[in-house]
Amino acid sequence: MPTIKANGIDLYYELHGPQESPLLILSNGIMMGTAAWGFQSSVLSKYFRVLTYDCRGMWQSDHPEGPYTMEMHADDLAALMDALEIPSAHIAGISYGSEVSMMFALKYPSRSDSLIIIDGVSQIDALLRAQTYPWLLAAERQDAELLLRTSYHMNFSEEWIKANQSYIEGSIERYKEMDMASFTELMHCFYDLDITARLPEISLPTLVVVGEKDLIKGRKYSEIIVEKIAGSEFVIVPGSGHALCLEKPNELNTLLIGFIYKNSKIEKEVKQ
Repeated sequence: MPTIKANGIDLYYELHGPQESPLLILSNGIMMGTAAWGFQSSVLSKYFRVLTYDCRGMWQSDHPEGPYTMEMHADDLAALMDALEIPSAHIAGISYGSEVSMMFALKYPSRSDSLIIIDGVSQIDALLRAQTYPWLLAAERQDAELLLRTSYHMNFSEEWIKANQSYIEGSIERYKEMDMASFTELMHCFYDLDITARLPEISLPTLVVVGEKDLIKGRKYSEIIVEKIAGSEFVIVPGSGHALCLEKPNELNTLLIGFIYKNSKIEKEVKQ
């Protein structure tokens, strides 16, 4: 398992694809590990150098004591890039990872070739807090099955749930491996998110993607982000719930390939 020291902790990471290609970094959702990007890394690595990693407090990276902050996550990513000698990259993430990505773009704009926000939010309103608060209670009670049962219906569309019952039931054992103390720190970090007013500072090429049937971080949140980031592109993926990378991988991969090529230095050089 490759880990590397970054910002004082060991971060788990995976690199896929040819070294000379444009580099894409994918940041995880709050319950995700790098394996959740399997449908992306297997395809996108044919076109790009793809870096996936676990944030502090997630799965195979270190789980230091909190509190955590989004700025801390951004600093961790910058340090990971330093350790791997990566000057800049296309910065992407889903859900919690998209919020890390926005903070990174705000703090390290010169290291961000573009920004891709998948099912993300820039602020926490009362409904979003109410929808997710049972996750925090489940984690505080060290109840992995309760965490799964209070979350999967929010993360996936009804159609996907019907077709993937065995995957959902099998996830109970995976959730039992989650560090619930670190998960509570991640949740508190999420609840502190409030960057809407800062989004106009972002002048990068930006793609905002949301699942049509996302019940937790749906279209209204993406529209706030699109309104604040000048020139950002907005795509709604039909039929998908929140876990877009799992539900609609082909559609997401197509969007990422097109957007990154359009905004890559290699593509610009070819056109010249």
